[in-house]
Amino acid sequence: MWPDWKGQDVAIIASGPSVKKSEVALLDGRMRVIAIKKNIEIAPFADIVYGCDAPWWRSVRGLPNFKGLKLAYDEAVCSEFGLRRVEIPDKYSNDILLGAVGKVGAAGNSGFQALNLAVQFGAKRILLVGFEASVRSGDHWYGRNSWNGANNPDERICERWRKAFDNASSVLDELAIDVINTAPFSQIKRFKRMSIEDALRVWGLQNAA
Repeated sequence: MWPDWKGQDVAIIASGPSVKKSEVALLDGRMRVIAIKKNIEIAPFADIVYGCDAPWWRSVRGLPNFKGLKLAYDEAVCSEFGLRRVEIPDKYSNDILLGAVGKVGAAGNSGFQALNLAVQFGAKRILLVGFEASVRSGDHWYGRNSWNGANNPDERICERWRKAFDNASSVLDELAIDVINTAPFSQIKRFKRMSIEDALRVWGLQNAA
C-alpha cells in the first residue's frame, strides 16, 4: 500500500544551499516529510527517503537504520536493498502525472518526482525546502555529489528543472494544492515564496507539534 496523506501537509527537503540556513527542525511533528537522499541527515525525522538514482543508495548501503519508507527508481538497487520502487514511464517527461500512484513524471530530478508523489498521496499543502534549481546558487549544502557514479547538475539540467516546476504550478493550482517555496534565491518562480517559519504561521501550524 502507498501512503494515504489525503488532506495533509507535506514538506519536501531538497539539497540546495539554503537548507543549512532553514529551520528544518520546525517541521518535525507538524507535517509529513519527504527527504531527498542525503537530506535525511538534515531531517532524520522524515517519513520517507526518496532518491531516483542507484549510486547514492549504494553509497549508504540502502540506509539500513532508517525505519521509514525508502523509495527509489532503479530496479537493481530496489532489489538489492529491499526498497519500494517508483516507476518513471517516460524519462523525458516533465509533467506531473495524476494516474496510478507510484508512476511519476521524470523532470530529471528526485525533487520533482517527490513532488509528484506527494500529490498522488493526497497532499493539499506542500512546502518546498532547498529547491534552488540553479548552479549559480552554489553546490548542494554538502558540496558536490561525490559518491561513485554520481552526477552533478549543469545549467542545462537546471533549466529543465525550472521549466518542469513552473509548468507544474498550473496543474497544482487546478487541483487546489497550495505550494510554498522556502528557498530565498530559488530560480523556480511560480510558487509563493516565504520562510519555513512564515509558512507555518500562515498555515496555522506553528503550535501544532
